[in-house]
Amino acid sequence: MTKKESNLKTSFYIWSATVFIASYLCGINLIVPTFLMLIAGYFYITNKNPSRALFLNTALLYLITLVTGYYCIKNKLPIFVIPFTLAPMLATLLFLDLDIARFIAVAGGISVAFIPNAPFMVLPFFIVNGILSSYFVYKARKRSTIIKSGAAIGLAQVLTLIFIERFWIGTPDRYLILFLNGLITAIVVLGVLPIFEYLFKTVTNISLLELADSNHPLLQRMILEAPGTYHHSLVVGNLSDAACKEIGANNLLARVGAYYHDIGKIEKAEYFSENQIIAQNKHDTLSPDMSKLIIMNHVKNGVELAKKYRITPSLIGFIQQHHGNSLVYYFYRRAIESLEEDSTIKEEGFRYPGPKPSTKETAIVLLADSVEAATRALKDPTVAKIEEVVHKVINNKFIDGQLDECDLKLKDIERISAVFIRILGAIYHSRIPYGDDKNTEHNHKKSAKEDLHFPDKDKKSNS
Repeated sequence: MTKKESNLKTSFYIWSATVFIASYLCGINLIVPTFLMLIAGYFYITNKNPSRALFLNTALLYLITLVTGYYCIKNKLPIFVIPFTLAPMLATLLFLDLDIARFIAVAGGISVAFIPNAPFMVLPFFIVNGILSSYFVYKARKRSTIIKSGAAIGLAQVLTLIFIERFWIGTPDRYLILFLNGLITAIVVLGVLPIFEYLFKTVTNISLLELADSNHPLLQRMILEAPGTYHHSLVVGNLSDAACKEIGANNLLARVGAYYHDIGKIEKAEYFSENQIIAQNKHDTLSPDMSKLIIMNHVKNGVELAKKYRITPSLIGFIQQHHGNSLVYYFYRRAIESLEEDSTIKEEGFRYPGPKPSTKETAIVLLADSVEAATRALKDPTVAKIEEVVHKVINNKFIDGQLDECDLKLKDIERISAVFIRILGAIYHSRIPYGDDKNTEHNHKKSAKEDLHFPDKDKKSNS
C-alpha cells in the first residue's frame, strides 16, 4: 500500500468515527443509511472493486446482521442467541476478503448497540468474535474446517463474556448457550452458503474443490472426447496455480478456471491440434475463414456448455476471457497468403469476441494457455528456447493490449514469467537417448539379473 493510500484510509476511519458519533446523537433512524454510505465510501477509499454487485452484497450482509439483532432485542430474547458471527463468516467465505468481513463486524456491532434497550456488551461480542471468526474460516477448503471454526468461535465467545464480567463466573447455562451459538452459527453458514453463492453469483473454495473433481460430468466428457485438451488444461491449471501463489492471487480459482476454460472444444475436438492424430489435420481441407469460425466458436460453445451444466458464473468468465480479443494469427496468415488481387482481409474478422481479462486470475490463465501451447510446439525444447518463447508470448499479449483491463503490474508479469519458465522447463526438458533396441533389451536383462542376484552358469560350475 502506498503512502497516499494509507493516508486516505486513515482519513476515512477518522471520518467514519465522526459519522458514528453524529448518527448516535441523531438517533437510530439514521444508522442504516449512514452505514450504507460508509460501505460505499469504504470500497472507494480502500481501492476495492467498486462494482454495484459487491456493494449490494456487502450491504445485504450488513442488513442481515442488523435485522437479526433487532429481532432478538425487540422480542426480549437473550442477547446470547444473536448470531454475532454469521455475516462476517459469510463475507469471508464468499468474498475471500478479511477487510470486508471486519468492516461488517464493526458496522453490525455498532448498529445493534444503537438499538433501544440493547445492552452495551453486544458491541464487543460483535466486533471481537466477528473479527476472530473471519480469521478462522479464511480460505477454508473443507466443511469440517468451518465446523471446527464454529467450536473455536463458541469458546471465544465464552472467554469474551468472562472477560467482560471481569472474570466473574456466573450461571453456567449462559456459557453453554454462547458455545452452542458459535457451533450452530457455523452449521447455519454451511447450510445457507449455497444460497448466497447463487444470489451473489460467486463461488467459495469449498465449491471450487467440488468442481475440480475429475468425476464431474463435464470433465468426464472432456477426458473421453477431448483427452488432449484435458491434458492441456491440467498443465495450464498447474501453471496458473503456481503463478497466482507467486503474486498473491486466488490460486484455487485460477486452477479450476483453467480446468474449464477450453470445455468448448468438446463439440469439435478433432479440429484442435492437441486432439488430432499425427498427419491428419482436418483444417487442410478447409478455407481459412471456415477454420477460423470453428476455432473461435469454442468460446461460445464453452459458455453454452457451462450454462447447460450449471457451472458458476465465476468460471464462465474464464471461458469468455481466456483469449481476450486476440488474433487467430495462424489462419489470419493463411487467409492473407491465399488472397487474390484487389481483395483485402480485415484483421478484426480474425479476432476473438472478448472480453479481455478483467481479473488477475483470468489474465494469468490467458498467459498460461498461450505459453503452454507455444512451448508444446517446440521441436527441441531447451531451457533457453522455453525462456525465449515465454517472454515472446507474454510480450506479444502485453503489446496487443490483452492485459489492459486487469490489475496486473509489470513486476507481477516478471514474476509470472519466471514461474512459467521454471515449470515448463521441468515439463518439456530434453531427455537422454536410450540407444537402440538391442542394447536396451540387453541392459534391461542384465540389470534384472543383477537385481535378482542370479548366479552365472560359469560361476556356478567353478564353485
